[in-house]
Amino acid sequence: MSIPRNIGVFGGGRMGAGIAHAFVVAGANVTVVEANQTAADAAADRVFASLAKAAERGKLNDELDAARSRLTVASSAEALSECALIIEAVPEVVTLKQDILASVERVAQNAVLATNTSSLSVDVIASSLRRPDQFIGLHFFNPVPASDLVEIVVGSKTSPELATEAARWVEGLGKTAITVTDSPGFASSRLGVAIALEAMRMLEEGVASAEDIDTAMTLGYKHPTGPLKTTDIVGLDVRLAIAEHLAREVGDRFDPPAILRQKVADGQLGRKAGQGFYRW
Repeated sequence: MSIPRNIGVFGGGRMGAGIAHAFVVAGANVTVVEANQTAADAAADRVFASLAKAAERGKLNDELDAARSRLTVASSAEALSECALIIEAVPEVVTLKQDILASVERVAQNAVLATNTSSLSVDVIASSLRRPDQFIGLHFFNPVPASDLVEIVVGSKTSPELATEAARWVEGLGKTAITVTDSPGFASSRLGVAIALEAMRMLEEGVASAEDIDTAMTLGYKHPTGPLKTTDIVGLDVRLAIAEHLAREVGDRFDPPAILRQKVADGQLGRKAGQGFYRW
């Protein structure tokens, strides 16, 4: 097995559940930790439903019950003590990530720790850790089971050997790795947000409809989903937070347009709210 046998995931939302799914399918034993038992049970339901869909599509290498047996959920970081790799997948709040990773490091002192952040500095997050050389960014993409890409983000103190090993883990998941240095937005978020913000400005200026702007990218540039529909899937609030972060770090070319701020203020957060740039 080219991936660690025992994997921990802290956070069982859409991304955490998807990461857990990917490692379970690859044959690992996965423990998902959530804030309380109710949330942990909900995370288990997400992963089980995802595994069932994979089984229906012939994407499991073994029986569904065997795959399910490799998943454990818990409400305490103590459950991660035997994991060799632990991936944090909680909301994009630096202090939250720092606190969780520091608590995980105390109970799993020999584990490699990783963050699934899509835009926050790996070095800043690592400042709360005693072993920053054993910390790395593993940016998975939504939906994780169907996505082929993982962005490996190497901090200034990340061990070169760990970066090499992480690429092998990604390969073991049947995905492709790209490796980037720790920088605002990395490669994927920076490019993706830049395109999405320009699409929003075009919509705001009446250049074309949301559907036609997206079709320009799906048919003209072979993007699987247009930038406005992708924003709905990711969440307009998530895109707004990333854009604000990039504007602070990179410059005003990432200033969020008024249409994005207004939709977030109105609660039009995309697919999860039933309305964003599209009605869901």
